[in-house]
Amino acid sequence: MGTLAVVGGGVIGLSTAWRAAAAGWQVTLFDSAVGSGASRVAGGMLAPLSEGWPGEEQPLELGAASLVRWPDFGTRLGSVFAAEGSLTVALDAADAEDLRTVAEWVGRQGYDLRLLNRSEIREVEPSLGRGARLGLLAPTELAVDNRRLLDALRSAAIASGVEFVEEDARDLDLLAADQVVLAAGERSAQLWPGLPVRPVKGEILRLRARAGVTPAPTRVVRARVHGRPIYLVPRDDGIVVGATQYESGHDTQVTVAGVRDLIADAETLMPAIGEYELAEAAAGLRPMSPDNLPLIGRLSDRVIVATGHGRNGILLAPITADAVLALLDGSALVEAKSADPQRFSSIAATSGASS
Repeated sequence: MGTLAVVGGGVIGLSTAWRAAAAGWQVTLFDSAVGSGASRVAGGMLAPLSEGWPGEEQPLELGAASLVRWPDFGTRLGSVFAAEGSLTVALDAADAEDLRTVAEWVGRQGYDLRLLNRSEIREVEPSLGRGARLGLLAPTELAVDNRRLLDALRSAAIASGVEFVEEDARDLDLLAADQVVLAAGERSAQLWPGLPVRPVKGEILRLRARAGVTPAPTRVVRARVHGRPIYLVPRDDGIVVGATQYESGHDTQVTVAGVRDLIADAETLMPAIGEYELAEAAAGLRPMSPDNLPLIGRLSDRVIVATGHGRNGILLAPITADAVLALLDGSALVEAKSADPQRFSSIAATSGASS
């Protein structure tokens, strides 16, 4: 063991810092605003199975391997879970056919999914509208309260001895540490030129329950409305509604059009949602890679990257922390092999840029 600098204080950086410190590393985490990036603007869905699609074996395998780790990972942090089970519903014939395709393909991979008819949907989630014609129930998928999770991770990191430096690292070579973990989300490409990570804007709404409102769904509920993805994630005090997706550089302003579409689509899914208080509208920048798989691996003898998780940073936090710990120990986590950053030639060309 030795000294470790973790660059980035989102869910990936915090998880890695906590687990590394607990394993005996002397860890310093650098971030000027811990827990304020994409991890704070998230639904907290842990849904790799219901998002599966034929031909996308690697994302499914990686996500499922992390989902299996979540019960232990989350329990060690306290009360962070917000829901158990997810329900994806189809509102038209084309989406219903897609759900049948997902159920058949993911089921062949050995995972538990169940198709529900109209009456069964209403039975398990009575707040949903009558337009849902077919449902896909994933009973083992979960959701967490992302903000409660960030607070718990920070507390766990502090308890394990992590030192927090409230400034952003600007040059990895200047960090006084034996090893460096680059987990700065979409900023990572600024610190290691050639990393194929770009910001993708996502807007979410937080709705607060008022007295007498229709109860929120007990599970994560997902659908497509006019081709736009929409999800409802329960919270103790209401619902998180998400999420738009825009290729808009570093813009984090919430747009009228984004809010309009989210509310309209959510109301199509749950007609009584208009009874809720609109408590917050926020936007964050997801760190996306070209193939929608994260980058977890060595860039040099000293630098490990853990970024590019896109929409799945919270889902993949446990397996990312395990993979980084394995790399720090001189080995590799087989389940994370699809995330090897050296699959991109742009990284290989610049892998000697920092040591």
